[in-house]
Amino acid sequence: MDFKTKVKNLLEQGLAEHPELFLIDFSISPDYKISVVIDGDNGVNLQDCIDVSRSIEHNLDREEQDFSLEVASAGATAPLKFPRQYKKNIGRTLEVTTENEKIEAKLTDADDEAIKLEWKAREPKKIGKGKETVVKTVEIPYISIKKAVVVISF
Repeated sequence: MDFKTKVKNLLEQGLAEHPELFLIDFSISPDYKISVVIDGDNGVNLQDCIDVSRSIEHNLDREEQDFSLEVASAGATAPLKFPRQYKKNIGRTLEVTTENEKIEAKLTDADDEAIKLEWKAREPKKIGKGKETVVKTVEIPYISIKKAVVVISF
């Protein structure tokens, strides 16, 4: 079994012990720097990173292959990649870029195919002068999303 396959199997075993965690990114550089990025349904704390790191590191022999290992959580400003990430962010404001537009709106729903966004907009009244506030909603399939990030507001 090659090194990458062995590490991948150990990583999968480590994540299986913590079903609330899931893999965002995994890579091994030519100089054997293992980089793992994880996320969790309830966020990721330091102990989660330590547990995943140990599940890999304690089962590899540095005498056989020297390596470095980094396990990190997906940053707050990292783009969302998987439906599971969208689901955990329901109720938060996202900035979603599609082929044709950029929308900043509240994520109201997410399933395995698409997300639903809702926002308020000022539009001209249908009758009379002036503007009125209307609630707009849109459903965007994941395949149409080029980039989506959580908007952090203080």
